[in-house]
Amino acid sequence: MQKILVANRGEIAVRVMRTAREMGIKSVAVFSEADRNMPFVRYADEAYCIGPAPSSQSYLRADKIIEVAKKCGADAIHPGYGFLSENASFSKAVSDAGLIFIGPSAHSIEIMGSKISAKQAAKKFNVPMVPGTEDPIQNLAEATEIGARVGYPILIKASAGGGGKGMRVVNNESELEEQMRTAKSEALNAFGNDDVFIEKYVGAPRHIEIQIMGDQHGNYVYLFERECSIQRRHQKLIEEAPSSCLTPAIRKAMGECAVAVAKACNYYGAGTVEFLVDETLNFYFLEMNTRLQVEHCVTEMITGIDLVKEQIQVARGHKLSFTQEELRINGHAIEVRVCAEDPMNNFLPDTGKLEIYQPPKGPGVRVDDGYEEGMDIPIFYDPMIAKMIAYAATRDEAIDRLCRAIDEYYVRGIETTLGFCKWAVQTEPFRSGNFDTKFIEKYYKPEYLLQENAVAEEVAALFGAYIWEKERKQNSPTSTASTSRGSWKLRRK
Repeated sequence: MQKILVANRGEIAVRVMRTAREMGIKSVAVFSEADRNMPFVRYADEAYCIGPAPSSQSYLRADKIIEVAKKCGADAIHPGYGFLSENASFSKAVSDAGLIFIGPSAHSIEIMGSKISAKQAAKKFNVPMVPGTEDPIQNLAEATEIGARVGYPILIKASAGGGGKGMRVVNNESELEEQMRTAKSEALNAFGNDDVFIEKYVGAPRHIEIQIMGDQHGNYVYLFERECSIQRRHQKLIEEAPSSCLTPAIRKAMGECAVAVAKACNYYGAGTVEFLVDETLNFYFLEMNTRLQVEHCVTEMITGIDLVKEQIQVARGHKLSFTQEELRINGHAIEVRVCAEDPMNNFLPDTGKLEIYQPPKGPGVRVDDGYEEGMDIPIFYDPMIAKMIAYAATRDEAIDRLCRAIDEYYVRGIETTLGFCKWAVQTEPFRSGNFDTKFIEKYYKPEYLLQENAVAEEVAALFGAYIWEKERKQNSPTSTASTSRGSWKLRRK
């Protein structure tokens, strides 16, 4: 494998290309017209425009991506996450074109891409399930019977779905018909498939996932867990590894179940098995993501394993470079997603220009970003502009380091989730580890950020003024005055 085309954009494209470069492999970028000047385009050894800004005309055009790969002599395609990464047809088309798909087989993606078939496969290995159905609901009468048997509240879920689409909580039988109709309509519009199933609604669970790796020789490992319970709109904002609530025995049981799920579909490559965990630490299989996760970084930090490198090596046909017995948890890592969203306004996406963009540095701080100062945040794609990871020997030290890094993360021109993330990790429920997926609903109010935002705005203003004054004096041929850095230090009360 000498050349990899990365069928993605932004920070994940750069992330994959960096590992490829370390391995002596050339990288190829494909980009939309809106992304022509993005860092990932410049970082790649080669780059090709594949269409207009809308992803349906660019990053979702499997035919164009494969065409570019063949023309430029790429050996393989890495899909990143999102876009075509969990598209079984794309995986098959890549293989049919004589290229290597750096991910699982189309067969595995197809089985795990449907929540119903995934549950059916996992059940054969006695993986714990939330009580509910294993087949699509055919009609209202069947749904009514199941609701009465399982007991309300119940959850209607789209089989092909994700991100909260096609998902409805039903508190009693009188709501069932309307909520089922709405869920099926959402599922059809979002995924082209209106199949839905029913589960018992677990009201306030934790969302904990297990990272697995498999090779094409039948070897499997689990790389421990990630705690992903702090979410908005069923999408994660803060992730950490390891979880603060699992015992070694439960961690081992969950890991072994995750490996069983992978075996159920003959999986190879990097994958993530997601579980719901209730207040007494009973866990239930939720779904499998057949790709690299956004939050894979925290696993890399606590294990020392480059997951992208392992993906590439597995795709080459190599065996895993480590065994389960060799894996250890070292330290603690916390990741925050830096999204162009306004936490003061229900986390609605924000657009604009990154007038100031200065990510933090220092010991134990990693920032994977895809934008630079002066760039516009487009409306066409996911609002995440970066992710920041803090790593330390203990969880408390990681939290403190994360807060320090957030204070040093200067962003001006758009609203971001940074202020919310700093507030969240300093709350008593987070510090004590006593929280679940209802964290925002239970504890957060926008006014809690007012004071924090005021401080952040003052820091950004002072930083901007300092830069402007420095540039003005540098450009002045007659001025010899110097600016004291100390004069820009913010005095906190």
